[in-house]
Amino acid sequence: MKVLVIGGDGYCGWATALYLSNRGHEVAILDNLVRRHWDNQLQVETLTPIAPIQKRIQRWYELTGKTIDLYIGDINDYSFLIESMRQCEPEAVVHFGEQRSAPFSMIDRERAVETQANNVLGNLNLLYAMKDEFPDCHLVKLGTMGEYGTPNIDIEEGYITIEHNGRKDTLPYPKQPGSFYHLSKVHDSHNIHFACKIWGLRATDLNQGVVYGVLTEETGMDEMLVNRLDYDEVFGTALNRFCIQAAIGHPLTVYGKGGQTRGFLDIRDTVRCIEIAINNPANAGEFRVFNQFTEMFSVADLAMKVKQAGIAMGLNVEIDNLENPRVELEEHYFNAKNTKLIDLGLQPHYLSDSLLDSLLNVAMKYKERVDQKNILPKVSWRR
Repeated sequence: MKVLVIGGDGYCGWATALYLSNRGHEVAILDNLVRRHWDNQLQVETLTPIAPIQKRIQRWYELTGKTIDLYIGDINDYSFLIESMRQCEPEAVVHFGEQRSAPFSMIDRERAVETQANNVLGNLNLLYAMKDEFPDCHLVKLGTMGEYGTPNIDIEEGYITIEHNGRKDTLPYPKQPGSFYHLSKVHDSHNIHFACKIWGLRATDLNQGVVYGVLTEETGMDEMLVNRLDYDEVFGTALNRFCIQAAIGHPLTVYGKGGQTRGFLDIRDTVRCIEIAINNPANAGEFRVFNQFTEMFSVADLAMKVKQAGIAMGLNVEIDNLENPRVELEEHYFNAKNTKLIDLGLQPHYLSDSLLDSLLNVAMKYKERVDQKNILPKVSWRR
């Protein structure tokens, strides 16, 4: 089908665009390239060298004969968004086009406002574009498990059935986000739910866990197609960051006690989950929520796994417990359901020694690009 990937120049978006193209979908990417701008602002670089988006797409065509259309602009510009959609006529829109870093959203007032304006208003524009001209299009929106927080009860997939004063109802699961970024995702979910209810749109909200890995079948085809691998304290996620720290001999930076438990998944499972969602669309008027992760680990567990894998490769790996810059529970109950994607056919790639070896090898290949001054946390939630 015709699929528009908003944010297709980013970490998850690029891997998804290539994956869907490789499987016969007619793919277009829409991106304002602001992620590259933020790197320049913060004076950070992804570990892997990323070519300009035009060269990446051209190389994909040379290798596969498959074309990916490109629309460069901002979905906060409604006239640009609707004209782009008129040209590509999508049957599904995969929406990755949001500022996705909790630390970025907590740097200062400016970044908090930028995060919410970019995310919430851009998503609202997209909902109106679908209502106005593409009412049958299926929205596949990347949410986050961080919307739920860490409640002391099991986390269901989007909804929870409650009995209160003798009456029963199924309601959206309570949200306890931990940053202005996570709050923006909650606002998105509410807006999408509302739009489905009153306009009859169809949408799938994928509450994704923390993604790790760099290689998919497609991004591994050529150096020009390589994906991002962020290690800095703003955009780097725990497992990827730990592997890069191990590769350069820097202690693994565990925030606080390391008891924070989250859902995790391989980038190869991210792209497969997107495919499953677009191949099994929500019904008209349905706001569907899938929890998109495959395993749960504490941060301390991940650090120990990386340490053991690094030592097996001959690396000297130490773990440092730093003062936690975030405001979060470090010891808590965490049990989240994730059955819906499995029921639709997801066959997970679980975290293994071979995957850790692969990540460590990529990190060692590019370790000369690491800027150590960007590793330690500088952003404080309390400031």
